[in-house]
Amino acid sequence: MFTGLVEKVGEFIAVRQRGNGAELTIKHDIWAEPLVLGESVAVQGVCLTVVSFDSTTFTCDVLNETLNKTNLGSKKPGNYLNLERAMQVGARFGGHIVSGHVDGLGTIADIRSSGNDKVIRIECGVDLGDEIITKGSITIDGISLTVTDEGDDWFEVAIIPHTWKHTSLCQRKKGEYVNLETDMLGKYVKRYIGAYNKQTPITMESLVDAGF
Repeated sequence: MFTGLVEKVGEFIAVRQRGNGAELTIKHDIWAEPLVLGESVAVQGVCLTVVSFDSTTFTCDVLNETLNKTNLGSKKPGNYLNLERAMQVGARFGGHIVSGHVDGLGTIADIRSSGNDKVIRIECGVDLGDEIITKGSITIDGISLTVTDEGDDWFEVAIIPHTWKHTSLCQRKKGEYVNLETDMLGKYVKRYIGAYNKQTPITMESLVDAGF
């Protein structure tokens, strides 16, 4: 489990095919506490397992499905990658609950300045749009952000200078894909309501019968 607060910005080194999967290698500054073999690290919002490491690099196994369904498959050497180690029990909780399981890809439709801040508009499928609300939480490339505006198939977030400078967002351009994870609580509510409506469909007749 993660919080969406980026701890380091790593650098994509290489991806090497290994049978039905691949190995992703990332370069980074030295961690205050060394990595542990088998621990989880969110890379651009994707939960991956450390299979080997040294003081300034680590390697993760990656499924081809993950490469195809996230923006990790399009990364090139030198690209920045947001890194967050798994949350520790009892640690300060500063973002929101993030699982590291990407729900889908969004496309950067616009990046504009608003005073010192940046405003990014993301286009996404209506299925994801149904889980996104204004003032709600959204994870973009592993970053916990607040939705400032939204429509059926798009939403916007405002980025403060610190976040822009200290995450991989500073490299992003219009037309590029971003990894999206919608709010976990919202997904459960949507699923519950959908299942309830299948059992007891809401119609004009049922509303009248209920006194509305």
